[in-house]
Amino acid sequence: MTLREVKTGQTVTVEKLLGEGAVKRRIMDMGITKGTEIYVRKVAPLGDPVEVTVRGYELSIRKADAELIQLK
Repeated sequence: MTLREVKTGQTVTVEKLLGEGAVKRRIMDMGITKGTEIYVRKVAPLGDPVEVTVRGYELSIRKADAELIQLK
């Protein structure tokens, strides 16, 4: 399951990042690493972006990036 498939109000844990190179580094720079808990606050009507809470701050993630975050 990826972050894109999670419903509003759920809390999930990151298992693995699927991206390569700069894309993976950008996701990690946002504080999303293996074992991090992510709370899904809102999903835009068309699914892009996804608004989440990570490590105590709010973050909006594009649909393409959310597909690269694999969850437990």
